[in-house]
Amino acid sequence: MIAIIDYDAGNVRNVENALQALSEEAVLTRDPEVIRGADRCILPGVGAFGDAMNKLENYGLIPVIREFAASGKPFLGICLGLQLLFSQSEETPDVKGLGILPGVVKRIPDAPGLKIPHIGWNDLKLREGRRLFAGLAEESYVYFVHSYYLEAGDEDVVAATTEYGVTIHAAVEKDNVFACQFHPEKSGDVGMQILKNFCSL
Repeated sequence: MIAIIDYDAGNVRNVENALQALSEEAVLTRDPEVIRGADRCILPGVGAFGDAMNKLENYGLIPVIREFAASGKPFLGICLGLQLLFSQSEETPDVKGLGILPGVVKRIPDAPGLKIPHIGWNDLKLREGRRLFAGLAEESYVYFVHSYYLEAGDEDVVAATTEYGVTIHAAVEKDNVFACQFHPEKSGDVGMQILKNFCSL
């Protein structure tokens, strides 16, 4: 069973629907015991960093998320869920993130011809041997919606990058913890393969 963490963030239902399309049992929950008992866990979300951390704290979810990430069972962050895994974001500098992985979240810099938020399809530059991208071609296209991007503190955890005025750490992988800045649930066949890979870990 896959626990999808429910903390009133946007886009959660799309993740649930994508997993159901893969015939995976997925439960939308904020019950710590259900999360602990799951085989896999997903932290999705669209929204603001500070607001999301406040909601996780109010629902008492921060300890169980850290516990699950340390458990060895597969954990996946999506979009805002990736950003929350890191220590802080320029969006709300006074709010600390989960600190599960080292790194900071920065605003995409303004540049001629670039629209922010970054909304649309971009190709990925994949790092060799990363399990989340098994079976995918180099330069696979995925769908992004974001104004802030990850700058990982450890290059070794970066699983994929993309370019949008700056090099964006688009996915990370460290042991059992995986995360994508893009939305696999909105990325067609490529995204479904990524979710399938996660479900088969």
